[in-house]
Amino acid sequence: MGYKRPESVLVLIYDPQDRVLVLQRKDDPDFWQSVTGTIELEELPIETAAREVHEETGIDIIGSGYELVDTRVINQFEIRPQWRYKYPPGEFTNTEYVFTVCVDSTTPIVLTEHLTHCWLSPAEAQQKVWSQSNKEAIENHFLNLC
Repeated sequence: MGYKRPESVLVLIYDPQDRVLVLQRKDDPDFWQSVTGTIELEELPIETAAREVHEETGIDIIGSGYELVDTRVINQFEIRPQWRYKYPPGEFTNTEYVFTVCVDSTTPIVLTEHLTHCWLSPAEAQQKVWSQSNKEAIENHFLNLC
């Protein structure tokens, strides 16, 4: 297995009732998050976002006609020390592109990389997710709706 690129996406999935989908990681059950994933070689961030949503939840954004929105927010954060072995030596910072998508929460969720999921209010989701960039994505999205 090669190293991961230090570039990724975060996709905030919410429903028409403004509930946020959060996922519990298998490799760290205390870590709850939105959909995330590494941008593959020659892949655009928006392509990664659609692919990762499909891989992690089974939701086919394109096939379902959902609108994947590029928020134009780009975060940089320190890679967690316990995950640095996945990246090239000397890489300590990840660049993350943030997207949102509104989906029907009755759509079945098929988990492949997570233990469980739940739909939460924005405030509950902000309390549950681990990463600061995920908390900010939730806050920014729902503040912009007001």
